[in-house]
Amino acid sequence: MSLMDALDSAMPGVSPGVFDEADFRAIAEIAHAEAGIVLPTGKAMLVYSRLAPLVRDSGCATFGAYVMRIRENAEERQRAICALTTNHTFFYREAHHFEHFASDVRPGCLDRLQRGGKVRLWSAGCSSGEETWSLLMTLLGEDTSAGTAIARRDVRLLASDIASHALAKARAATYRTEDLKPVPEGLRRAWTRSKGEECTMDPVMQQIARFRTLNLLGDWPMQGQFDVIFCRNVMIYFDTPTKERLVARFAERLAPGGWLYIGHSERVTGPALDHLASMGPTIYRKRAA
Repeated sequence: MSLMDALDSAMPGVSPGVFDEADFRAIAEIAHAEAGIVLPTGKAMLVYSRLAPLVRDSGCATFGAYVMRIRENAEERQRAICALTTNHTFFYREAHHFEHFASDVRPGCLDRLQRGGKVRLWSAGCSSGEETWSLLMTLLGEDTSAGTAIARRDVRLLASDIASHALAKARAATYRTEDLKPVPEGLRRAWTRSKGEECTMDPVMQQIARFRTLNLLGDWPMQGQFDVIFCRNVMIYFDTPTKERLVARFAERLAPGGWLYIGHSERVTGPALDHLASMGPTIYRKRAA
């Protein structure tokens, strides 16, 4: 069965004059070149369903015309890439990462802050912010007074994503109260404020976070190194060469002894292994210089 036969079977009535195999291949090439996203043939229906509203909004009659538009227009190309990204996440996802951070990494961070040093964290591919806030709650701890004192020190968390609509939700810092259920009760009680069915992150915690639009495959304007980088369930959409280049860049941006957390189905391979040691399931530490 051809790509378009499969698409027509799943979505009857799609005209080859509107969306055909050449359009899919062109969009897949653009997505890979722009954001490292791999779109195999089986994703044709996903591409059609996610981009069809943008095709209509743009005034283009066909996907072929829209492909020409996104090749020429960087802003429209960014909209298309955002539409193709998957922003599924939840609070305290892969809880063992936060538990490890609390037991093995947080004490050193607090000691450094106490001595007048700085701590820099990065949630790379933060999506709608659940990971960001889970990490910050874990850093500040269950004691509100102690956590507020930590927040007054030189600590910052960069939360970046390529999808502007996901960042807008992350920055708003408000979620359904039921979405916070996976978070340990003590942390939830200390750093969230519930009102009816909505829950907002405490302003003390919000002051630490900095949200920025960033394509991980592009230039990184940040200066300095990070003590901790979370990049989880992002690289599953990349091919192996793209993953290896990205992880090598993360290794460069980690301070000696810094920590990298990746998704449960992801692994570090390639040149980065010269600099990162496995410290547990999907947890890596940069070797000392």
